[in-house]
Amino acid sequence: MQFKNISEWLVWIKSLHPVEMDLSLERVKTVAKRLDLLNLRCWVVTVAGTNGKGSTVAGLEAIYLAAGYRVGAFTSPFLFNYNEQVRVQGVPADEDVFCSAFEKIARACCEITLTPFEFTTLAAFIIFQKADLDICILEVGLGGRWDAVNVIDADVAIITTIAIDHAAILGDTREKIGYEKAGVFRSGKPAVCGDYNPPESLINYADKLGSSLFCQGQQFNYSEQKNAWMWQSEKTKYKNLPLPQLALQNMSTVLMTVELLQQKLSVSRKAIDKAFETLTLPGRIQVIPGDITHVFDVSHNPAAAKWLADNISKITCKGKTRAVFSQLADKDIVATILIIKQLIDDWFIAPLPVTRGATKNKLVECFEQANVKNVTHYLEIKDAYQAAMDVSKQGDCIVVFGSFHTVSRVFQIREHSKILN
Repeated sequence: MQFKNISEWLVWIKSLHPVEMDLSLERVKTVAKRLDLLNLRCWVVTVAGTNGKGSTVAGLEAIYLAAGYRVGAFTSPFLFNYNEQVRVQGVPADEDVFCSAFEKIARACCEITLTPFEFTTLAAFIIFQKADLDICILEVGLGGRWDAVNVIDADVAIITTIAIDHAAILGDTREKIGYEKAGVFRSGKPAVCGDYNPPESLINYADKLGSSLFCQGQQFNYSEQKNAWMWQSEKTKYKNLPLPQLALQNMSTVLMTVELLQQKLSVSRKAIDKAFETLTLPGRIQVIPGDITHVFDVSHNPAAAKWLADNISKITCKGKTRAVFSQLADKDIVATILIIKQLIDDWFIAPLPVTRGATKNKLVECFEQANVKNVTHYLEIKDAYQAAMDVSKQGDCIVVFGSFHTVSRVFQIREHSKILN
């Protein structure tokens, strides 16, 4: 099977498996074994959690690049281009590299069908295996135990935070969800939890495996100062660290991971400072100043919306704050709205053009349940965003959030507008 570009490959890949998500390891592990991918021949960090995974991957990637190592990173979903999910030395993999990897996977599958995410995960492994890496950082797509990323044994496993999300799949309590995410832990290998209140299920699972567990607020912690921050563990203390643009709670988790790998991959304080001074990640509390301030955030569940709300309250906005919003149908939309609604003067909503996107009727129903009156709905996100821009004046603020798809669509609209103008 051979196609000319990624787009053609993805059309074919999406037609293969009967469901978009199929949380199991047997199929993908069999194909990975056929391709000799179960050992990536470098140090592996696996990152799971409800929120903060992308920021944590970005922090680790930046530090190890600054320290001079060869680094691979796998993240999902993507904001701009499919290729950005797989990076080597901070650069997205080329299209021909992806296509070559897809072809190898297709030949190895034979009677087995894989989901699109499983295809992408194996492609990342192929690309990393060829890249002669020192370390690769793998972001779990969903959960942990049955995610395709988990066919690889992590040298350090990270759980960022744990909140209620994907309840129909992972469970409707933090204890159930914590157990599923702890599935990335490995016997005798260290694990890091960035959540200040880790579920007992996670702690017990680590204990059962004999995995040393390092928890935020216990074995390591941080504090923010006026123009810097401080981090310390039981062995190390860093004062006057540069303030990064990403959440300190996640960067604290990053530093604990770096310490655990310090004997294998030595990192200097200079490299840490350099990474934090330049570290950014599109769509994470990303503030773009102007006559109309824009805030972009991929927050897509209540816990992430709480973090967004805390940050919006710190942003100086002399005028109105308007939201351009849409979410996936399987998220807790009402709870997300309730957390942030007091900070929003007007809402501009529209359905997302993806399979899991909430319909217009679903969105309207959720806003009615949240007792929000100041909402106008549109057929498409571009119309909602344009309407928000049309009524906004100097000093106003537009917050774009609810999903990676929402943020990505508005980014595309703004970029297209720049090209036309």
